[in-house]
Amino acid sequence: MLAARHSLRIVSGLCNRKTLEGITIGALAALVALLLWHWGVLDRFEYATWSWRVHFFARPGPATDAVKLILLDQKSLDWGKKQIGVSWPWPREVYAPVIDFCTRRGAKAVIFNVLFSEPSSVSVADDLKLKEAIGRAPFFVASMCLHREANFSRTWPGYVPERPLFDIVNLKEFLAARSAHNYARPSATFPIEEVAAKASALANVIEEPDPDSIFRRVNLFRLFDGNAIPSPGLAAFGVRCANNPGRAILHSDRLDLCGLKIPLDRDGKLILRFRGPPGAFKSYSAAAVIQSELNTEAGIGEVLKDADSFKGAYVFFGFSAPGLADLMPTPLGPCPAVEIHATLLDNLLSGDFLSDVSPVTVVLSTFMVSVLAALYLVYFASRAWQSVLGMAVFAPLPVVFGFAAYLLGFWWPVVVQESAVIAALAGGLVTNYATEGRKRAFLKKAFTYYLSHAVIERILEDPSHLKLGGERKELSIFFLDLQGFSTISERLDPESLTRLLNLVLSDMTDIILEEDGTLDKYEGDAIIAFWNAPADQPDHARRACRAALRCQEKIRERREEYERIAGSPVRMRIGINTGAVVVGNMGSTQRFDYTVLGDAANLASRLEGANKFFGTDIMISGETWQRTSNSFAGRRLGSIRVVGRATPVEVFELTGRVPDTDHDAFHRALACCLEKKWEQALELFESRPRDPVSKLYADRCRALLEGPGDWDTIWNLVDK
Repeated sequence: MLAARHSLRIVSGLCNRKTLEGITIGALAALVALLLWHWGVLDRFEYATWSWRVHFFARPGPATDAVKLILLDQKSLDWGKKQIGVSWPWPREVYAPVIDFCTRRGAKAVIFNVLFSEPSSVSVADDLKLKEAIGRAPFFVASMCLHREANFSRTWPGYVPERPLFDIVNLKEFLAARSAHNYARPSATFPIEEVAAKASALANVIEEPDPDSIFRRVNLFRLFDGNAIPSPGLAAFGVRCANNPGRAILHSDRLDLCGLKIPLDRDGKLILRFRGPPGAFKSYSAAAVIQSELNTEAGIGEVLKDADSFKGAYVFFGFSAPGLADLMPTPLGPCPAVEIHATLLDNLLSGDFLSDVSPVTVVLSTFMVSVLAALYLVYFASRAWQSVLGMAVFAPLPVVFGFAAYLLGFWWPVVVQESAVIAALAGGLVTNYATEGRKRAFLKKAFTYYLSHAVIERILEDPSHLKLGGERKELSIFFLDLQGFSTISERLDPESLTRLLNLVLSDMTDIILEEDGTLDKYEGDAIIAFWNAPADQPDHARRACRAALRCQEKIRERREEYERIAGSPVRMRIGINTGAVVVGNMGSTQRFDYTVLGDAANLASRLEGANKFFGTDIMISGETWQRTSNSFAGRRLGSIRVVGRATPVEVFELTGRVPDTDHDAFHRALACCLEKKWEQALELFESRPRDPVSKLYADRCRALLEGPGDWDTIWNLVDK
């Protein structure tokens, strides 16, 4: 009996310990994930998962067919120029047939996402024709712009009647609980008097995206000079509020309007429910609409066969031609700005809104799922298959919740729960497995910060690699350095300098690792890397060259961002050499690096510096060039003798990913130079005045022609 009781106490103690471990691991995982979520660290990942959901569920809604788009596309611009002889910008009278077409076909409202802020450059009559067409429309929404800057009109102009479309109740209380800065704007750009006087409503067309520049939410209204200015979608919805004109009641989390309860997020915005990729709304070319209306007036047949579908529709007019720069990024890809406003109206008409899950629900559910995942791993995952089963069950749960919540009309934060679950599962595995597998995982995770993945795998396979020593092997060695970094560092404060350096080095390192390179070390603003060690890579020279070209492409791609931080253009020089070196663990018995030693590595460093002399960006040795098998575009620069090396080396400039013949003229000039035909060489070099290398050779040829002397065509460099 006593033995039984003792056994029960032992089992009970073990169960209590495991329970405590599981709850502790799960709670800590949830706490960390929730803190990251609160600080916004997980936002960009959450945005990505939201795009998955939007793509998966994007379908037309009950009111999608009631929303039409008339787009001024490239076809319309071409038609206007060829058929009616008007170039961009169009005269105002060209827009009048668009409005008349909608009016004649029984459209319920016409919304123009075009700001007519300046009088027509054609004539006063041009504006009057537009005014007359607006006056004939049943309900016309004109565009205005509200600005954060105070550089525009700061008061309501006298020629625009102050007629707020909606009388918003509880506005002061609503703003008191939030930052009025999100709503109020100090200045505005209004349409001209002819447009404003006849418009049924004015709408603010300026929307602000999420921090990643993607449009997912919209403001229903903003404030200016004491007036609530609706967005185009809300202004068009005002047609349905005719029986209850202008009455809107604000609550802490919603707007009650015309029988609808419109959910608002903590910033007072509405999450858009997108109906599909660009083109979800039936759209028509402006040219076809104008032709149809002109033909009708002339008694000729319709151009548009489904013109009757405009009856009772809400018609938006906007730009989609690429040159008019009115495209906005959405979770489904870029679309005309007018389509975002149309999506808002569609959501209002359909009433199937999306809203955020309450923070309390997120916190409680995250703790619950995380603790359950950890408890399962601690209690039941005594074998590998049980661990796999637990991960297979718990890891997808947040994603399932997120997709299910979308169907119910909620944005369920997936990433915070996924982070918590993964952290809980990982914690459970670490706690549950006190075996070699745990040690291996720990060792691998620890070394990730210091060594490349391939080196770690070799160490795990054979721990004897954790000793000093190396092997002789042919590698392609890569040296990268920022040009003029000393000057940049003198100009920038430490924080900005660190930000710039981390940004550039991160971008370049990502490319090197993507090309399966081994990162040797960072030296200030320089990166040293190599290929063909520790794992064999028969195409190591091509990988190194491809990485160099991608690095230069990335510098050009992010030029504006780098320059904004550095205060000046950021350029980069790269040197690559292929040759035999010693590669392995170098250092002391207590601490060492996996690195390379040898003349071939030193030469790669010198080639990086030689770019400065020639004015090039990527210089590679002849050995590297031969091993690329003409896979890239480039040219032979000649032979150089670098500092500390008596033997000259043939060098090439790498210029592109695809072989080409752009440098044939330079090669002919170089051939003349090698034959010491200085006059012919000079003439050919001078035909390329923008090429710094040709200028360098031309200066040398000119000097040889003007005075006595000879040259063996080898450049002797005196600087590193």
